[in-house]
Amino acid sequence: MPDDLYALEKHSQVSREPMKMLDMLVVGGGYVGLAAAVAVKQAAPHLKIEVVEAAPETVWQKDERASAIIAAASRMLEVLGVWNEIQFEAQPISSMIVTDSRTSDPMRPVFLTFDGTIEEGRPFAHMVPNVAMVRALRGACERLGITIRHGLSATGFETGSSKTVVTFSDASTTETRLLVACDGVRSKLRDMAGIRTVSWDYGQSGIVVTVAHERPHEGVAEEHFLPSGPFAILPLTNNRSSLVWTERSDEAERLVASDDLVFEEELQRRFGHKLGELTVVGERRAFPLGLTLARAFVAPRFALAGDAAHGIHPISGQGLNLGFKDVAALAETVVEADRLGLDIGALNVLERYQSWRRFDTFRMGVTTDVLNRLFSNDVTPIRIARDFGLGVVERLPALKNYFIGQAAGKTGQDGPKLLAGQVI
Repeated sequence: MPDDLYALEKHSQVSREPMKMLDMLVVGGGYVGLAAAVAVKQAAPHLKIEVVEAAPETVWQKDERASAIIAAASRMLEVLGVWNEIQFEAQPISSMIVTDSRTSDPMRPVFLTFDGTIEEGRPFAHMVPNVAMVRALRGACERLGITIRHGLSATGFETGSSKTVVTFSDASTTETRLLVACDGVRSKLRDMAGIRTVSWDYGQSGIVVTVAHERPHEGVAEEHFLPSGPFAILPLTNNRSSLVWTERSDEAERLVASDDLVFEEELQRRFGHKLGELTVVGERRAFPLGLTLARAFVAPRFALAGDAAHGIHPISGQGLNLGFKDVAALAETVVEADRLGLDIGALNVLERYQSWRRFDTFRMGVTTDVLNRLFSNDVTPIRIARDFGLGVVERLPALKNYFIGQAAGKTGQDGPKLLAGQVI
C-alpha cells in the first residue's frame, strides 16, 4: 500500500475509535502532573483519570538533577504513599548558611544561619533526585490504575457546557470533565486557553551541575550571594552536592561550553576549598531565568498547575514546592466537589483552587524577584543595607523561626490538608 494511502487508512482508524470520556485529564507527566493525578485518584478511586506526556517514555530516567523538597511537600508525599520509597535517596538538609561577598574575596563572612530542623525528626527540606520522585509517582499511578500515555502532545481543545474535547498530535481525541495543564512554563495549553501572563527575562541563566567532593558536607546547604547572582550548594547523598549557579546568560553559555579545566577552576573559585577537591559528575546545563506568572489559574473546565501557572527565580528553592502546593489545593478542591455531587470542572468550583493559590504564588514571585534584584549586584550602599538586614534577622530568633517555617511550607488551619500530612 502506498504511504499516503496507508496514512489515510491509519487516520480513518483513529477517527472511528470511540472517544474516551474521562473525569480528569492531566497534560504533563512530570512530578507535578503525576502527583496531581495520584492525589485525586487516591482520594476518589471511582474517578477516571489519565496522564498524557509529550516526551518519550524513557526520557525521565535521564534527568540528573535534584530538587529541594520542603517539609510540607514531604508530608503530602507521605500521604500519597510514595515518600517511603523516595526518602532512601533523599539527603536531609541539617542547616543552612547565607554569605554575601565578591568572587575574589579571600573570606566569605556568614551573615545568617538556619537550623534545618522544624520538628523532631523532620528537617525543613530534603534534596531528592528528580528520577527518584518520578519513579515513585509513576509506580503510584500504576498501582492506582492511572494510564500514562507517552509521545503525545495536545494540539487543541474545545470546551462545552459539560465536557472538554482534547485533540492530540496523533489525531485522537479525548473527552474530559476537567483538563489540567502541567505542561511547563511555556505552556501551550495556557496559550490555547487565552490566559495571559506577566513575565520578564532576568538576563541570567542557572547552571545546574552535580559535584563530588573529598570531605562530607554534613547536610549543610549554602547560599552564597555573589554580584552575578546566587551560588547555591545543596547537599546530596554520598559526598555529593547539587549546584545552582547563577550567572549572566552570556557568561553562563561561555562556562558551559568551556573545557573541563576552565569550568572546574571557575567552579572552585565560587565553591571554595573547605570540602576538598571537586569533581564534576554528569552533564552541566544552563537554563534561562525569568519570572512568569499566569494572570488566572482557571477557566471553565481548565486549571493550570506547576510551572504552567508560575515560573520563578530559583533563589529561594521554592519552584517545585509551589507546584506541589498547587497539587494539594487542586486535589482537595476536586475531591470535595465530587463528594458534594458538584461538577468538578465547573468554573465556580475551580475558583476555590484559584483563590487558594494565586495570592501565595504572586507573593513568592514578588519575593524572589526582589531578592534577586537586591543581591545580584555590587552597589556598595545596597550591599551595606542588605548585610545589615541579614544581621538583624540573625539576631532575632523569633524572626528566624518565622522565615524557616515559611521556607518549610508551614500552613495555617485553612491550608490544604495534604500539606499538613492529612488525608483529604
